[in-house]
Amino acid sequence: MKPVSGQDLTPPVQRFPWLARVRKRRAKARDGVPVSYDVLGRGDRAVVLANGLGGRLYAWAPLVQSLERNFTVITWDYRGLFESGRPARTPNMEVHDHAEDVIAILDAEKIRTAALVGWSMGVQVGLELASRRPERVDRLVLINGTYGHALSTGFQMLFRIPGLDRLNHRIIRYLLRSPREVERLARLVRGNLRTFAWVGRRVGRISPLMERALEQYSEDVLGTDFNNYLRLFQELDAHSVYHHLPEIPHPTLILSGGLDFLTPAYQSQEMARLLPNARHIFLPWASHFLLLEYPEKAVPPILSFLEEGAPPRRASLRPV
Repeated sequence: MKPVSGQDLTPPVQRFPWLARVRKRRAKARDGVPVSYDVLGRGDRAVVLANGLGGRLYAWAPLVQSLERNFTVITWDYRGLFESGRPARTPNMEVHDHAEDVIAILDAEKIRTAALVGWSMGVQVGLELASRRPERVDRLVLINGTYGHALSTGFQMLFRIPGLDRLNHRIIRYLLRSPREVERLARLVRGNLRTFAWVGRRVGRISPLMERALEQYSEDVLGTDFNNYLRLFQELDAHSVYHHLPEIPHPTLILSGGLDFLTPAYQSQEMARLLPNARHIFLPWASHFLLLEYPEKAVPPILSFLEEGAPPRRASLRPV
């Protein structure tokens, strides 16, 4: 789906001036797909930010501005979205493909080990990477996420509704066959996000920073192929590392929100139970945008946790 003509798009750097410091780079994935990634900061230690579905660096604003002083911060566009290439075959958009893209980026930057911070979809990518390539991950921060089968619990904040996952799949399959309906849905998502941001700001529920992030996200939803969003939802539901959680030894910090209807907090509680070296922070009034809603409660423990580790200094890193 092409961007909607006549949109009044505000350049992201105007909403988030610190984006001007980002260094844009590209790496080639193992299957040849070009992967676009951003680098910010010049610290000795590396942190990889795994985005939520459709999110980009601005969604990490409260954390990034603290990290860039002491860390090299890296994030990337998932294959099929934004500035990264689309694989020739749709099946090559599985979660393990995104995890392998991280390896390609780390190799391009000559980074042997990095901390990985995942939000939403990024939690599944981070857990997949830690399971498949544990030697490349120092520690994990998992925010508003799940271990897999995202549609099995999505939109089910308090308890699971039998059959809702199958209904979600039927809706996605119908939309993939109906380009006009996809465009209508994208417009609806954009309008609802902007309305939510406007109302939330007026009632004091949303900070100016979160309002800017939601406005940018609403524009990004229409700025790329919305079909790929839908396909990635399918891949997130097909994926699971549940059976591997007890075998992931990395120090892990988990953050969840009581009002998160996309990845309910009981999923985070289950991850904290099964991961052998995990701590869990639960914010009862936080939604799926925990980091933007409560930066004063989320950022300090994340920074403290990341600074606990001692990944190799960049000066000692060798090409892989």
